[in-house]
Amino acid sequence: MQTDPTTPAAGGTTPQVQHPAGTRLREYETIFLIRPDLAEDLIEKTVERLRGVVTRDGGKVIKVINMGKKKTAFEVKKHPRAVFIQIHYLGDSKMVAEFERNLRMTDDVLKYQSVKLSENVDPGTRAIEPDVKLPGDPEVPAHAAHEERVGFAGGDREGFGGRDRSPRDAAERDIPDEADAADVE
Repeated sequence: MQTDPTTPAAGGTTPQVQHPAGTRLREYETIFLIRPDLAEDLIEKTVERLRGVVTRDGGKVIKVINMGKKKTAFEVKKHPRAVFIQIHYLGDSKMVAEFERNLRMTDDVLKYQSVKLSENVDPGTRAIEPDVKLPGDPEVPAHAAHEERVGFAGGDREGFGGRDRSPRDAAERDIPDEADAADVE
C-alpha cells in the first residue's frame, strides 16, 4: 500500500491509500454522537482526524454523512440532543479497533456503534462518494413539549392533565346561590 498525496479524500484533505490489485477489505459503518454544543469547525476537525485514522491504517473512507443535531431517544451523558455522524469505510478489524479507540479517547463523542456491512470488498471498485450534511431537527423548547403533553397548551381538554369534570361536579355547579346562603346560616 502506498499513499498518493495528490489524491485528496472527498470533502477532506487526507490523502487516500493506493491498494495493490487483489486486496480485499471489509466494509463498515460507524455512527457516533457528538456533543450538541460543539462548534461546526470542531466537529469537522474530529471527522477529519477519524478520516486520517482510516487512511493511515490502510482503509478507505467511502462517505461521511453529518445528520445534524437531533433529539435522542434518551439522554446520553446528560445530553437530550446530539450531532449524529455516520461514516462508511473499508478496512480490516485492526483498523476498526483503532478507529473505535480514537472515538473513546475523544471527550466530545458521547456514544458510537460500528457495524460490518459486507466482506471481501475490492477497494478499487468502491467509489468515494461526496460528503453529505443534513440540517437536523428544529430546536423545540423543552417547556413547550412538556405543556403539550400535559395539557396546558389549550385544546378541548379542561384542567390539569386533560381530565374532564365528573357529573357530580356538574350537579354542584347548578345549585342556586340562595340555597348556598341558606345552608351557611
